[in-house]
Amino acid sequence: MRSKLEKFGLLGAGAFVGILVSINISAWADRTSMSQLPIDELRVFAEVFAKVKSDYVEPVEDKKLINEALSGMLQGLDPHSTFMDADAYKELQAGTQGEFGGLGIEVAMEDGLVKVVTPIEDSPAYKAGLKSGDLIMKLDDTQVRGLTLNDAVKRMRGTPDTKIVLTVIRKGEDKPLTFTLMRAVIKSQSVKNKWIEQGYGYVRITQFQDRTGEDLAKALKSLQVENKTPLKGLVLDLRNNPGGLLDAAVGVSAAFLPKDDLVVYTEGRVVDSKMRLNATPMDYARRGKSDYLKDLPEEFKSVPIVVLINAGSASASEIVAGALQDHKRATIMGIQSFGKGSVQTILPMNNGSAIKLTTARYFTPNGRSIQAKGIVPDITVDDGSDPSLSLHEADLKRHLSNPTDAKGNADNKAADEAKAKAAAEKLKEEKHAETRGPIEPASKDDFQFTQAMNLLKGLPVQKTQEPAKVSTAKP
Repeated sequence: MRSKLEKFGLLGAGAFVGILVSINISAWADRTSMSQLPIDELRVFAEVFAKVKSDYVEPVEDKKLINEALSGMLQGLDPHSTFMDADAYKELQAGTQGEFGGLGIEVAMEDGLVKVVTPIEDSPAYKAGLKSGDLIMKLDDTQVRGLTLNDAVKRMRGTPDTKIVLTVIRKGEDKPLTFTLMRAVIKSQSVKNKWIEQGYGYVRITQFQDRTGEDLAKALKSLQVENKTPLKGLVLDLRNNPGGLLDAAVGVSAAFLPKDDLVVYTEGRVVDSKMRLNATPMDYARRGKSDYLKDLPEEFKSVPIVVLINAGSASASEIVAGALQDHKRATIMGIQSFGKGSVQTILPMNNGSAIKLTTARYFTPNGRSIQAKGIVPDITVDDGSDPSLSLHEADLKRHLSNPTDAKGNADNKAADEAKAKAAAEKLKEEKHAETRGPIEPASKDDFQFTQAMNLLKGLPVQKTQEPAKVSTAKP
């Protein structure tokens, strides 16, 4: 019986390899310069597949085995490449359109746990106090270790108004923290604006979604109509913005740059990944949209701008900040950004699933790669938080290297360890304000915002927030 099973497994393996080799072979040849497929490795994969099918202690569906193999393949590349089944792909599409159900956190996988990259403003996660760098170890009674990122995300999403308990490991805390969150339909308003005082406006972008460019144009026109005097300055707030759609970032940049200025360019292995995107409708008004910036008042091309960034500003946020910085169109203020300088392309598959694959690195107009480095502000202004608790791309395992580094694609481990040690030593010498909960952006308690306003008004800028005063009076 055993020999029959083995014979069956080998036959199945051979047939499976034949299928793998024959599927889309012509498309593969058109898209790559590889001379041949790795037949020996594919044969081993098929043999393992057949052994699991025949010998595993319980029956396993073919679809589950294949999906798990695909997930492992993508996860082993870098922190941002992933396989999505049909349901996960639909959820992604809903998220980029600005409405989805869940908790409202941008996450990645780290050492088998779900790491919080940034909580989305006004979401249940944000209001509950989850922070960048938190490691989620349990979802209700389910251990996260052993789940894929997609599985964990599915468990966090669910019917609105239902509860979920997250058990979280936070650096600096002696024991795990628990957060009880109520799921909600996340209706993310990506652009918010308000007048600060006569002549000064404020615009906050929380994500780069399908309609962010149009919403920004409406917000700026609204500010222009309401203002009764010439606009003196604008604060563009990109803090804790995890990124989003590339063309939306180009559109936001184009609102403040001269027409045809270079916003960003990308470099990858395939022809489609090599792009130069400029401040032109052809590059930001895609998918059949009209030019939503054509009626934008010209004063926004010259008004003084301060862009606020922090460690939660990633990807598309860094594209905007980098473009405005390189063209000397704005002063960048805050702390160093996240450092995600890679481009992910969504590639739909024939069965309704999709892969999110890292296909290129992007560069600012002056040729800077911010991958694993981030945007360094023109003026560093502390936000009062402990810098050792900030999460950056360089802290993620398997992160892509920065191509401008002298070592190229060499192992970044030594450099990362040296940076962490230097940060720890610096902390011993510096005093920082107590870490506080979420602060209302553009309020009197928002230290970075008040310094941005000081800069626009020509007043002195304070770079470090005064530490919170602690009473020493005895009872």
